[in-house]
Parts: sequence; structure tokens; C-alpha cells
Amino acid sequence: MLRRAFLAVSAGVLATAVQVAPALAAPTPPPGPGPQTDPLPDRFRSKLAAPPVTATGRARGLVIGGDQGAHRIWVMDAGRRDWTPGADPRAVRWSWAPTEEAGFGDVLAGWGAVSDVRVRTAGRRTYVLAGDSWGYVGAVEYPSGKRLWAVNAGRPSNVHAAELLPDGNVAAAASTGGWVRVYAASQGPAAAAYTEFKLKGGHGVLWDPRRRSLWAIGDDDLVELKVGGTASAPTLTEARRVALPTQGGHDLAPVYADRGRLWVTTNFGVYQFHKRSGTFETDYRYAPSVNLPIIKSVGDNPVTRQVLLTRPKVGCATTWCTDTVELFGRTSWNATRTLTGAQFYKARWFTPRYQ
Repeated sequence: MLRRAFLAVSAGVLATAVQVAPALAAPTPPPGPGPQTDPLPDRFRSKLAAPPVTATGRARGLVIGGDQGAHRIWVMDAGRRDWTPGADPRAVRWSWAPTEEAGFGDVLAGWGAVSDVRVRTAGRRTYVLAGDSWGYVGAVEYPSGKRLWAVNAGRPSNVHAAELLPDGNVAAAASTGGWVRVYAASQGPAAAAYTEFKLKGGHGVLWDPRRRSLWAIGDDDLVELKVGGTASAPTLTEARRVALPTQGGHDLAPVYADRGRLWVTTNFGVYQFHKRSGTFETDYRYAPSVNLPIIKSVGDNPVTRQVLLTRPKVGCATTWCTDTVELFGRTSWNATRTLTGAQFYKARWFTPRYQ
């Protein structure tokens, strides 16, 4: 169970001395069509990315992403240029997917299109949180892959994100369902009770330890929510709502270089939200390279400050996927890394820090 007190975590991305989980066969996707994670509006088709075919530039740190094509989560070393499985034995550090044999039989119908993944720590252990467009929301221990908690929220919801809260509960956002939920995950590995807050186009959730708030992003608004009640019966109350500067909210992430700011992406651009003033700004470092349309995920490395982003790529299997992570920093740190054939919607630096 996840009911453990949180401990302070390292300021840096986890080191490269990482254990590799035993190889697991990718699950067979359930029959029938799943929801489309995030179809690109026709007017943005001309904005599809065409990054270099070969890897470029320097990078340091681990990257985690959900591959909707292979139905797996991957952890990759950005310092290694060739992410092709088998080409460089040190490039792919971990790969995981739920299986019936590992105790995930009750939620496998919700696994088929991983939309978001992130890393958190509690009680000296590391967890991987995942939300899947087909309904899966869960947390597993890293690197064992042991189930800590998971439910299937259903395909119609189109789950887009999951976040671990200090009391061991799990927050999630769903775009088609139009909601933010806090599940009472602390109560057991399959605890299904939750409280719900309606948010049109729910795309992201992020716990803010300094403000003791849960931030959430939807199609039109960024909201700050207060989590109340008890671990077994949580509540959600709106404390603040700010209209997005442009339509189509996508990603919500901490700005590690400035704890007073959040990364926010929409169909039209990449912003930093200033928590105190409530303004969205585009004068941040590397903005000329990073402030682009249709960015699905963004984040800065807590150590190197290099900015990672994903955006739909020309020729990918869907209009919301890419097999390439783009990285921006000082001139020699403008880089790309590709897992050929992958279908990433979002990717993130492998760091457990909330802010």
C-alpha cells in the first residue's frame, strides 16, 4: 500500500546506475477501438515536427515515456545517442508493462495507450505513476514493477495523467470524461473510491508541496484545488481558476529552475505560469526554441536546466505521437534522441521532485 510519509528527495535526476526489470512480453491490447488520446485539429497539421533523423547534441539524465505502439513504459539514458533496443545495451534502462501473471489481470482492459508517466518517491522507495487513455491509472514500484495500486477508470474517460499525493492517494485527470479525481489509493492495491471535480478537457495534474495544492489543467483553464477530507474519503475544492492565454491546454509541469512557476502548454504555445501574479509569461530561458505550438509535454532538467519536449511528428502512427524527444539548452546541448518506431505522447525527465 502507498500509505507512507513522504521524505525529501534529491534535487537531481536519478543517476545512471539503474537496475533493469526482467523482460516482460507486451500485453495484447484489448479488442475493439480505444479512445483517441489527442487528435490534432486540422488547422495544426502544418505544425507537425520534422526533427533530425539522426541523434544530435549533448544531453545528460534519464528520460521516461509511455510508448502507445509497444504498450510499454521505457526509461532511456539521454546520454546515449542510440535508443534502438539492442543497439546500445546501456541506452534503454528499464521497460515495463502490466501482465496478468504479475497481478494486473483486473486492470489489463484499461492498458493500451499510455498517455502520461512520471516518477515519485515515498518511504525511501521509487514509484512510477501512469495514466492510460484506455482507462488504467496506477502506481508501481521501480524497478521491480510490483503493483502498489491500480484501477481501470474506463475507456470513455480518456485518462491523461496521474499524480501521487503525500497521503498515498492518487490524483488523475481525464480529457473526454472532463474530470479530475482523487482516488483513495492509500486504502489498498485496488481501492476504487474517489472524489471528482469537473474540468473540461482535463489533461494534467500536479501536486504543489509548498502551497499544499493540486494544480490541474483543462482545455480552457488552470485551476488550483485543495484536497480535504481524509485519506479514505478525500474531497476536492476549487481555490483558484485562471483562464489559459490560448486554447487547448495540454501539459502541466514544475519549473525546476524557479519554484514559483509552472510549465503550461496549449495548442498555441509554451508558457511559464507565475503562481503569485497569476500571469503567463514567455520570456523564460530558451523560449525562442521552446515556445512552439502543439507541445504535448515539457520540462527542465533540475541539474542541467536542459529543456525536454515532445510534439507530434510527421509520419508517426497518430497525429499526437512522436518517436523523438527534443532537448534544448546551450548551443551544444540542443539535441534529439529517437526510439525508432515508438509512439510517445508525453515524455519526462526521470526525477521524483514535485517542484
